[in-house]
Amino acid sequence: MIKRTLFSDLLDHLDKKEISLLVGPRQSGKTTLLFLLKDYLEKRGDKCVYLNLDIESDKRYFESQEALLNKISLEVGTNKAFIFLDEIQRKENAGLFLKGLYDMLLPYKFIISGSGSVELKEKIHESLAGRKRLFELSTLSFEEFVNYKTEYKYENKLDKFFKVESTKAHQYLYEYLNYGGYPRVVLEETEVEKTKIISELYQSYVEKDIAYLLNVQKTEDFTRLVRILASQVGKLLNMSELSSTLGLSVSTVRNYLWYLEKTYITYRVTPFFRNVRKEITKSPVIYFSDLGLRNYANGTFGSLSNSSNIGFLFQNFVANRINMKLNQTSLYLHFWRTKDKAEVDFIIEPSENVILPIEVKFKVLKDSEISRSLYSFISKYNPKKAVVVHLGEKHTTTVGNTVVKLVPFYEDVLY
Repeated sequence: MIKRTLFSDLLDHLDKKEISLLVGPRQSGKTTLLFLLKDYLEKRGDKCVYLNLDIESDKRYFESQEALLNKISLEVGTNKAFIFLDEIQRKENAGLFLKGLYDMLLPYKFIISGSGSVELKEKIHESLAGRKRLFELSTLSFEEFVNYKTEYKYENKLDKFFKVESTKAHQYLYEYLNYGGYPRVVLEETEVEKTKIISELYQSYVEKDIAYLLNVQKTEDFTRLVRILASQVGKLLNMSELSSTLGLSVSTVRNYLWYLEKTYITYRVTPFFRNVRKEITKSPVIYFSDLGLRNYANGTFGSLSNSSNIGFLFQNFVANRINMKLNQTSLYLHFWRTKDKAEVDFIIEPSENVILPIEVKFKVLKDSEISRSLYSFISKYNPKKAVVVHLGEKHTTTVGNTVVKLVPFYEDVLY
C-alpha cells in the first residue's frame, strides 16, 4: 500500500459538516483513498455506505435524491453515518444533486470523489460554494514515491536520507523522471508492465474523458496536440504555430488546451513582466502534471537516457513540486523572459514588491555558478533572495544585496 499525505488532511475534515470533495486525474488513487478512509471509520465503529457510479448496479440509487436516501437509510438507518459517493462526475447535474442533499441538513457526512472532468471541476465546484472543501489528489509526489520505494524506513527523515544517500537519491530521481507517479505504474516491477499500464491509462483518458467531453469519436487531432506539447515542455507556446501545424483553428486549439488543464493533464505558467516593451508578456509555458504521461506522449517513456530534453523534464519536475506547494497559498508561479532572450525559469510572486526568482539546472553547480540571465534579473529587480535548484549540495552566495541559495533538487525552495 502506498501512503498518501492527503489522507491525514481528509481525516481531519471528517468531523466537519461540509462535503469533502476529492478530485484529481483518472487513476491517481482516489478510490483507494476512499476505501482507506472507510476502513478507518469502520474500525472506529462508525457506519459507512460506499456507492460507485461506475458500478452498473449502483447507478439506480442516483436516479433521484429520494432513491439515494432510501438506500442509505436501508443500510445505516437515520443516525450519523459516513456516505462515500465515488465517480460522481457520471451523475448529470451532480452539483445541484449534491447541493440538495446538503441543504436537507441530514445526519450524514458526505465524502465525494470523481475524476478530473469539467463537470466536476466547474459545475459541482460552483454549486457547492460554501458547502464543501476541495481536496486535490495528484499522482504520487516525489516524496511519496521515495517513501514507498524505501519501505517507509525514512518516512520522517527524508531530508537526512537524501543527504547521506546521495547516490540513491539520484537513482530515485532518474526513475521518477522516467516513469512518473501514477500509483499503478509505480507498483509494477518491470518496464514492460509499466509501459502497458501507462498506455492503458492514456488510452482510457482519451477514449473515455476526452471523447465524451468533446463529443467526438475521432480524437486524432487532440492526441497530436498532446504529443506536440510533450515535446515542447518548458518552451514558449506559440498558438499560431500550433494551429498551423495541426491544421486547426486557433479557437479549437485553445479549447483543447483548456480541456487538458481541466482534466489535470497539463497546466500553464504565465509570464512575469513589468516592462511590456522588453519582456515577454503573452506566451505561456506548458507543463505536464505527471512526467510519466508526458514521456509516454513523447515516445520516451522508460528511455530517459536517450532523451535530449532531460533538462526541460527536470524543469517540469521542479515546476510540479513548486506548484504543489503554491496550491496551499495565495502565491503565483510565473517565468521571466526578455526579447533579448534572457530567461529565468520561475518567478514566485507573493506581491508587487516581493518576488523570488528560481533557476533550474540539471547538473551539479559550484557556489559561484550564477547564470548571466539570473544576474540580469537580480540587477533589474533587486530581490531579497534568489534560488538555483541543481543536482548538487546546498551553497549560499550573494549578488549585490541578493542572497542566492543553491539548493538540491529534493529541498523545498519556498523556505
